[in-house]
Order: sequence, then C-alpha cells, then structure tokens
Amino acid sequence: MITVKQKEQKAFDVMKSTFGYKNKMAAPRLVKIAISSATGTGVKRDKNRNDFVMDRLAKITGQKGSLRGAKKSVASFKIRLGDPIGVVMTLRGARMYSFLDKLFNIALPRTKDFRGIDPKIVDSIGNMTLPIKEHTIFPETADEELKDVFGLAITIVTTAKSKPEAIKFGELIGVPFKS
Repeated sequence: MITVKQKEQKAFDVMKSTFGYKNKMAAPRLVKIAISSATGTGVKRDKNRNDFVMDRLAKITGQKGSLRGAKKSVASFKIRLGDPIGVVMTLRGARMYSFLDKLFNIALPRTKDFRGIDPKIVDSIGNMTLPIKEHTIFPETADEELKDVFGLAITIVTTAKSKPEAIKFGELIGVPFKS
C-alpha cells in the first residue's frame, strides 16, 4: 500500500505540467496537522471532561495535547478568563503521515453514510479543515463509551498558494473528495 508520504513525493511530477512548476520546492507540501476539540461549558457539569477528551485524543494521535483557556470572560456562558475550554494538538513529521493514512483509509470510511469530503473545506490559502462529528470513527476508541461522544476539527496545513492547487494536491495525496 502506498503511504501519504510517498504520494506527496510523487505529486510534483503530476502537478508540474498543470501549474508550471520548475522546481520541486515550488510544489505544495504538508506542513502540519492541527487537531482541536472544544469542551466548552461542559466542564462545569463534569470536572473530568477535559481529561477524558485529552486522553481520547492522545490515544487517537499518539501524542499528548494541551489545554487552551478562554481568551476573555463571557458572563452569559459563565466562563472566566483562563478557564480551560478546549484541547489542541499539532502533529508533524512521521506522526502526521501515519495519522493521515489512518484518517483516509480507516476512519473516514467508517463514518455513517460517507460519500466523500466536500471540496468546500479548502480555504483560499490552501488549508483544509475537516469537521468530525464523532470521535468514535477512530479504531482506538472503545465502543462502550458512547455516552461521552465529542467532535473535533482536523486542519491540514499545506504550502499550496491557491484553492485549485490545494484541491489537486489533496486529490493526489488521497483526500477522498466528492466527485
């Protein structure tokens, strides 16, 4: 099976005729993957919510995340400045490539009624932000914990300079876009 890293290395040969690259360094590359999950005000009801989310994301990615605090107080949500409201982690290098392989080949096909990813997830500067409604699509999570399901956002950061360039690069590395 061809990995994402191998596909990324072959992407230059395919894209140089379309986008007119003269140098391999001009072709898009993967920079990092940022995974974030907001716990919000659920922490007020369950004190262990942040620890639970952090533990599950650590099992999924193989790396410990960091807590993020509120940037300002919001009285209507009963949030004070600095209260922990989310978990963030950044993957680079070998962990990034293995996580993408797992995401594209195992996790996304396990989602209910999966028909592909909408190309609208690509922004104008070439990054892709993929929303995941349930963390249970990853095989590392136990099925008996269905009462504590949470969502997460996966941002794939690339060096692509435009949306069409990023979409073509995504297709070449294996992002399952809708046809």
